[in-house]
Amino acid sequence: WEPFDKRVTITVPVYDRSLAGYPSVDNNYWTKWVQKEFGDKWNINVEYVAIPRSDVMTKYSLLIAAGDTPTILMEYDYPKVAQWANDGAMAQIDLDKFAQVAPTYYQKMVDNKQLQYTQLNGKTYFVLSERPYYDAGYTWVTYLRKDWLDKLGMDIPKNYEEFTKVVDAIKEAGLSKHPIGLELPNAYVQNFAFRDYPVNEEEWVMHSSLGTACFAWEPTRKLLKRQNAEYNKGYFSPEFYLDADGSQMKADFINGKLFQYGGYMSSTVDWLKAFYENNPDAELVAAHPYAIVEPGVVDHPQNRADNPFGMIVGFSSFAAEEQLKAAWMYMEWMSQEDVLFTLENGIEGVTYALDENGIPIVDGNYSGEERLNHNNNIDMTCIVHASKVLSSIEDTIKVVTPEGIPQDLYSEILESYNRNREIADNGWAYTDPIFATTIETESEYSGLLLSLYQEYYVRLVTCNPEEFDELYEELSQQYLDAGYQEIMDERLQAYKEGQTTKLPTYMK
Repeated sequence: WEPFDKRVTITVPVYDRSLAGYPSVDNNYWTKWVQKEFGDKWNINVEYVAIPRSDVMTKYSLLIAAGDTPTILMEYDYPKVAQWANDGAMAQIDLDKFAQVAPTYYQKMVDNKQLQYTQLNGKTYFVLSERPYYDAGYTWVTYLRKDWLDKLGMDIPKNYEEFTKVVDAIKEAGLSKHPIGLELPNAYVQNFAFRDYPVNEEEWVMHSSLGTACFAWEPTRKLLKRQNAEYNKGYFSPEFYLDADGSQMKADFINGKLFQYGGYMSSTVDWLKAFYENNPDAELVAAHPYAIVEPGVVDHPQNRADNPFGMIVGFSSFAAEEQLKAAWMYMEWMSQEDVLFTLENGIEGVTYALDENGIPIVDGNYSGEERLNHNNNIDMTCIVHASKVLSSIEDTIKVVTPEGIPQDLYSEILESYNRNREIADNGWAYTDPIFATTIETESEYSGLLLSLYQEYYVRLVTCNPEEFDELYEELSQQYLDAGYQEIMDERLQAYKEGQTTKLPTYMK
């Protein structure tokens, strides 16, 4: 590496989650630190572009249409980056040249067996960040009100029968009128637990997706039928469908109205702090994944494993050669252990302190200029890895355990991970298919189908139970006719042509 003769400017996307109390994501202490420590040294301007987390595709579409495509484009969902590449917004890249500039980053991709995901339609567009412990997630935890369970003299539910008994008891005792939160769904249908095991590979290819709601699939019917029964027993608020972004559900939990709630863990979790402020005597416990299991409907839990990569990273087709090199230099610099440590912990004695084992513990209450942004600056470091990680899972969980709250949740987070680890080790965790070609019909119909799915979801969850089966059949056919059948056909054809990943061999 040598400093560029002329100043080179690169633009880097960063999620804007609109979280109260946090600094601006594109102009703060740490973006300035990157400029000082990296940019000024190599004669590079590093400019950050705020991308609304709730409306990623609209923001990128506007930037691309205006010719302002960021030098770096990145997203967690493969269909989104595939669409950008297919639309001509992404440059083809030479991985050999990338490896020369960013050897650490490239070698990590080799070690994680990610090179197979770098191509689309036989052309190389992507590099990929790391996702630690991808098949047994530890950062997302669902909690239950243990103080309510203690008051009722009941244990953590470990199957669906026990779960319904607990919820019924909560309602009967007057602890909550509607104990379970529900919101208007997004395109990802959480029906893994209702799938046959092993799942039929062709069905998996046609339906399993983060980007298009798999409404016309038997596991979704089973899921909705259960939610219909729960709605008619009063488990959910009658107005759940007004909660389009989950904000009402979060508020209900914070205000002590819900039995369970979940989210991503980090040293600072705003909703946990607010929850304990409003419910100072409350106690939480990690939910048990077997609480979904209902004999005759579900034999054992199944989890969606994350993709074996984090961010899928590409580069603007408008980028000049020196901008591509500068972007690759940025990624290599960000991959260095000392850089990651500083960005994810901050300044010793200011934003973090070392515990007796030398583990950095971030001060979740610190609000000064050097404050880390959301989840330990993850929306900057995600270009390298999807979550902060140390040498062991135990140490890693220590650094994502929320600080500044009255309950130490470390053991609960570790227990949640161990249960997910057990599910993965049993072969019950797998991810969605990944396509090496663009599914054109998905780009064409997914927006319309999401709107229809949300409409049909509300109708089916709220209908009289005796009307459910007939209504589902009617709406399912309408959904197929609105474009979903074409998506299924195109996805299946890609599978038959060898353009998709396959299920793990242990499921065949």
